[in-house]
Amino acid sequence: MQRFDFTGATAVVTGAASGIGAALAHALARRGSDLVLLDRDAERLDAVTAAIRADHPDRQVFTYLVDLADVTATAQVAAEIGQRHPRVRLLVNNAGVGLGGRFDQVTFDEFSWVIDINFRAVVQLTHALLPTMRAEPGAHLVNVSSLFGLIAPAGQTAYSASKFAVRGFTEALRHELVDDGIGVTSVHPGGIRTRITENARIGSGVSHEEYAAGRAQFEKLLTIAPARAAEVILRGVERRRGRVLIGWSAKLPDLLARVLPASYNRLLVTGLNRGVVRPVPPSVPTQRPADDAADPAREVA
Repeated sequence: MQRFDFTGATAVVTGAASGIGAALAHALARRGSDLVLLDRDAERLDAVTAAIRADHPDRQVFTYLVDLADVTATAQVAAEIGQRHPRVRLLVNNAGVGLGGRFDQVTFDEFSWVIDINFRAVVQLTHALLPTMRAEPGAHLVNVSSLFGLIAPAGQTAYSASKFAVRGFTEALRHELVDDGIGVTSVHPGGIRTRITENARIGSGVSHEEYAAGRAQFEKLLTIAPARAAEVILRGVERRRGRVLIGWSAKLPDLLARVLPASYNRLLVTGLNRGVVRPVPPSVPTQRPADDAADPAREVA
């Protein structure tokens, strides 16, 4: 399969108002792509759009406000995109939400909210837009899973379930679409500095003290800038990588989960409690650059 060509492509990005999605929008515009951006946050999406139009006046930017938790609204937006943009070369299903709490601390509705946005919307948009991608030679699909689509820590039953589902869906699609010349990439970010903890919901059975402690611990992992994550992802797309892991905070847990599938969680929790939140692999000197300075090419799996 030839390298992906960003120039003149129509790229659809969900969750484009902040974080990785906004960074991807800027990076795609720099590469010469026209943009179709989706989010539910009108103010932030307008700000991203204005900045891109100011920096890249030759690029077309279309925006759609949608709450991906709403299956009917998602279907309507997908149909409109398919009609207005009949040749989508790149679809990035990036939007995602979190939910704090063990399985017995969250309601079924709370659990379903995560599954709807993180997985059902991915399937729904992909199903709706796949015909437009088949019409565009060299198209590519990117589904953003997570570190928690590689490992499943306690307190993340809903989120991990949704992200493992994205991973399995994406891997199966990769095999199904290869003969159509459509590339498919599953992305597993490690600790990216996004607004996911700010936007996450707290399970009904979780105390504020418990949530605050868990959030403080989790935020120690958020060391990678969204702009660098976007560059890593697009480097992977260009090279038609099937899987992209971003940062050692994703790569090391992935290795541990494959080598020690039944006991990796205990090792990771012990390391986190001791402050080892950005482990250095044995082959890398202890004075290796910080995550933000790492070569993006080294982050592509």
